[in-house]
Amino acid sequence: MDKIYNESWKIGDIEIKNKIVLAPMAGITNKAFLTTAKEFGAGLVVTEMISDKGIEHRNKKTLEMMDFEGVPHPLSMQIFGGEVDTLVEAAKFVESNTVADIIDINMGCPVPKVTKNEAGSRLLLDPDKVYDVVSAVSKAISRPLTVKIRIGWDDDHLFAVENAKAIEAGGGAAVSMHARTKAQAYTGNAQENWHWLKKLTDNVNIPVIGNGDVKTPEDAKRMIDETGVTAVMMGRAALGNPWILHRTEHYLRTGELLAEPTVAEKMEIAKLHLARLVELKGDNLASREFRQHAAYYLKGASRAAKVKVAVNQAESQAEIITILDNFVSGIK
Repeated sequence: MDKIYNESWKIGDIEIKNKIVLAPMAGITNKAFLTTAKEFGAGLVVTEMISDKGIEHRNKKTLEMMDFEGVPHPLSMQIFGGEVDTLVEAAKFVESNTVADIIDINMGCPVPKVTKNEAGSRLLLDPDKVYDVVSAVSKAISRPLTVKIRIGWDDDHLFAVENAKAIEAGGGAAVSMHARTKAQAYTGNAQENWHWLKKLTDNVNIPVIGNGDVKTPEDAKRMIDETGVTAVMMGRAALGNPWILHRTEHYLRTGELLAEPTVAEKMEIAKLHLARLVELKGDNLASREFRQHAAYYLKGASRAAKVKVAVNQAESQAEIITILDNFVSGIK
């Protein structure tokens, strides 16, 4: 494969060894998930979004969410908020009190409870405010600052290029973009909007990280070829399938398409993921939270429906392990 697909790159002074970035996903990309993603080859991982207000009030749950000690570097921590002052203070707190190498601001979340507070994708409507936020935060910290955006609020407000230019002018070290509007949320085909990524790479000189319906290693290569993005961000494709990170990195580096994991291999990593959740959150809470992950690990497997029902009724790590082990034994 050509050097373009496997060379290292930098966000500010932080070197990233490959082109694979794990997207921030609320309620998903916690310490347990990021550790696994790193083991499967992600060059950079991004935490779930952290509230600037939660940081301001030193909320116990928020502070617990910010503990990523032990996750291999580099690591980016994402914050969100709608006010310049609180975002500045949140970023300074992250820099002083966490292991994050990079700080990212969420300007893409489409969820109403976020946008109603002038945060997330609401900021996309005002490139001047985007500049004000990025400029203020970048001046307040020494670590690289990045921003995650969408192509726009809706089809009538597509300010991707203006916002990317504002991010660069304000001191942002990189921009990642999900190729959907806020109005689309997670519907529609993001690949139809990949041309917007090309508009960004044509108009800014900072790294552009492309995101949106990168489902296969071939998708990742095509995104790089068609848009010129520096790196590819994968999110939902990695749910229950961290192998996609390794398979994509390997494909970009060598041109070889590795085989999909077997069901038995998937269940082994599922159990490891569960064990890490238990370490992070305790048996009861972790077992309940794991239910959503189990559905992804079991996706596509025959007889998976009954297993999902059993996992959803289980209350402990031991119960879930027994269910998964019995499932694997039954298909051998």
